[in-house]
Amino acid sequence: MEIFKKMEEHDYEQLVFCQDKNSGLKAIICIHDTTLGPALGGTRMWNYATEEEAIEDAIRLGRGMTYKNAAAGLNLGGGKTVIIGDPLKDKNEEMFRAFGRFIQGLNGRYITAEDVGTTVADMDMIHEETDFVTGISPAFGSSGNPSPVTAYGAYIGMKAAALEAFGDDSLEGKTVAVQGVGNVAYPLCEYLHKEGAKLIVTDINKQAVQRAVDAFGATAVEPNDIYSQEADIFAPCAMGAIINDDTIPQLKVKVVAGSANNQLKEQRHGDELEARGIVYAPDFVINSGGVINVADELYGYNNERAMKRVETIYDSITRIFEIAKRDGIPSYIAADRMAEERIERVRKSRSQFLRNGYSHDILSRR
Repeated sequence: MEIFKKMEEHDYEQLVFCQDKNSGLKAIICIHDTTLGPALGGTRMWNYATEEEAIEDAIRLGRGMTYKNAAAGLNLGGGKTVIIGDPLKDKNEEMFRAFGRFIQGLNGRYITAEDVGTTVADMDMIHEETDFVTGISPAFGSSGNPSPVTAYGAYIGMKAAALEAFGDDSLEGKTVAVQGVGNVAYPLCEYLHKEGAKLIVTDINKQAVQRAVDAFGATAVEPNDIYSQEADIFAPCAMGAIINDDTIPQLKVKVVAGSANNQLKEQRHGDELEARGIVYAPDFVINSGGVINVADELYGYNNERAMKRVETIYDSITRIFEIAKRDGIPSYIAADRMAEERIERVRKSRSQFLRNGYSHDILSRR
């Protein structure tokens, strides 16, 4: 892999390779863009087949966080970390403390949080070595697991998408097909059930499905059957790349709005949704509740303040549809444009000051 060529493609600022022989740590920190502030993005632990695959994932996810944070209106740039290893077998305290020291060495350019394969307990171990970490235990004055807040943001964003598709943001009586019933999707189902929506659910975890059936009266279907359900809204809340050539022809919905990352397998699939008249709520905006929540920790966590900020996802989704109509483009392009326009405005107005000093300004308020 030609690393510098890859970084130049989307103007990445920094890749940091971290290893600690004693603990087995092999980590890659990607800092994509710090125009808006220090890079905030979680730490993912995954058993990557190759180092090249890990690098690709880090840079893809890091750039995604730049857009997510910008679209959410946060004064934060984008970054991400991947740790190479099996999260079920390879974790140890020394690993996360060593990683914390690497983060500390970046002196505020990068702030981490939990992600796939990592937990609040892991963040607490990182916190032993650095303050540049969010999503730590409430005992430390932080917010803990962000999944329920991500769910609330997805629910709020779904209502905005419903307004666009149906002329009314009420979800009462609407049928929602939910793919995945995990840490985010289960509380999302709870919000939907309370509003009177009808639920169709699936998951590879049969116990999770049964839990939703018992609690919400949901209808269970097999994983491959979720795409073809007669429903108003399809909510992808599991794996990415599930909007693709195979699944799009099966969809019988008016809205796609869910918490999964990277829902479009390719950008052209967003064009296909548009051509079919399906309203798409861009994933990195509708699922930004978690990062909004942990970002509030940088100011001294206040749940009421954080939840009010999460509610602005409704306005962001609405704004995306306005830009799409204004410019005659699909919503996924409009979401990128909204983020890029904000970054460019701030780049012009704040320039080098942000890169050199803003991380300290934020963290001094903790």
